[in-house]
This record gives sequence, C-alpha cells and structure tokens, in this order.
Amino acid sequence: MLKEFKQLKALYPDKILIASIMEEYNKAAWEELIDRVEETGIDAIEVNFSCPHGMPERKMGAAVGQDCRLLEEVCGWINAKATVPVWAKMTPNITDITEPARVALRSGSEGVSAINTIMSVMGIDLKTLRPEPCVEGYSTPGGYSCKAVHPIALGKVMSIAKMMKSEFNDKDYSLSGIGGVETGGDAAEFILLGANTVQVCTGVMMHGYGLVKRLCEELKDFMKMHNFSSIEDFRGASIEYFTTHTELVRMQQEAIQQRKAVRKGLQSDKDWTGDGFVKETLSMVSN
Repeated sequence: MLKEFKQLKALYPDKILIASIMEEYNKAAWEELIDRVEETGIDAIEVNFSCPHGMPERKMGAAVGQDCRLLEEVCGWINAKATVPVWAKMTPNITDITEPARVALRSGSEGVSAINTIMSVMGIDLKTLRPEPCVEGYSTPGGYSCKAVHPIALGKVMSIAKMMKSEFNDKDYSLSGIGGVETGGDAAEFILLGANTVQVCTGVMMHGYGLVKRLCEELKDFMKMHNFSSIEDFRGASIEYFTTHTELVRMQQEAIQQRKAVRKGLQSDKDWTGDGFVKETLSMVSN
C-alpha cells in the first residue's frame, strides 16, 4: 500500500490519510513498518490489534488485543517510534473491551477505535459437510461484519466511552466507532454514545463509495433536526439515559404506582373491551 499512500497524499494533500498497520511480535519489524508508512506522508496510524484473520499463531492482530500484557509492550514500541498520532483498534472478541482500551491509552496511544469483526463460523454445507466459505475443502473461523454487528459495536463503544470519561480526560483522546454503519443515523448513534469519528468498510464494499456522501448528508439532516452545529454538541448525549436492570424495574414499578394513584389505564380485567385492545394496552405502558 505504500505506493497508494504516496499517490493519495499527492492528489489530496489537505485530506487526512490514516495508515492501518499490523505486524507480528517483533520490535524491529514494527519500527521498520512505522518508518516506511511515515515516509509516505500519512497523517496518523491505526494499529490493528484486533483482526481475527491476523494469524494469531504469529501473535498478530487479535492475539495482541486479547493479551493486555502483550498489548502494553507492543503499544510501547509503537508509540516510542511513531511521530504521528496513533489509534489502537480494539477486538470485540474479549470479555471486557475496556481493559485493552485502557492499556492502549496508558501506553501512549492518542485514541482507540472499535470494533473489529466478530469471530464466527458462517455455516456448514449440509450436503458436503464442509464449512463455508470453503477453500480446497477447508475453512477457518473469520470475522463477521456489517449490520448484524451494529448493536454489539454500539455497546462496546459506549463501554469504552464511559471508561475514557471516568478515567481519562476524554477531550484529550479520540474514540472512533466502527460496525455496521450504512446511514447517517447509524453514524449518529455512535457519536451519541461517545465516538468522535465513525468508520465505514463493509458498507462501502456493499453499496459503493457513493454511500459516504449520502451518509454525510443524512448526518447533517439529523444535526439540523436537533439544531446541532457541531459533533461535540451531541457527542455522548445518550449515555446518561443508560442505567441498570434493577433501576429500570424500580422506575417501572414507581410509574405503575403513580398511574394507579391517578387511575390512569385499566384497573381490572373486566375493563377490557376487545375492540380497543391496542389503545388499552398502551395506556398501561410507561413512556
């Protein structure tokens, strides 16, 4: 990709170009790779600590992001060498994604991005009994992406955003949200949960580069609807509306008691009419 990096910076010198890099557990190899990509004029680096296809047997990709001690060491090498900002890309294939995110930030990274793809097996051909996709009769677990991972990605990004706000000055660091983004609304959801930027990959592969322009226009429409003038006006705005299951039950019970006190909604089974089933049901549901 080095040739393409140089071409892009020559054609678009005022645009931001971020190099995504991955290497095995070898300090000298990482340092050489960083030198080579920085020579092309790139503006920042995203380090792939998360790809499930990253040859874990060679301590690459997700194998690093799943081992916080290894991550701390490799992050230290990278941030000591790099002269441009560094984002560490997190894997969702881990119990608590805030743990590697915390390590990456403490090891000098300017930010984190999340999530990469989710480890999966796509299926089995029930005629041949071979896994899919199939290469010479064999396969390997791989990364699942696109719309199906969007809810999972939102949850992971929110967890990281809350950790960054409570343990770091989140305005000094950056969080990039990734996972199933195909519309401006998808992007807005990540920002509402604390992301500074949003990335798209599978969406462009599926729908073409025109998706990016349409996504930006839809995001602007969302901002106009709420009179937001910048991303910061609504970044993280939805986090405060999340609580615990216990608290949700308490709030609902309290709301039910309040409605009963003012005799709102149906009071007993004999009040059901049948014809007004939907309206009568909604009358008993809290807002």
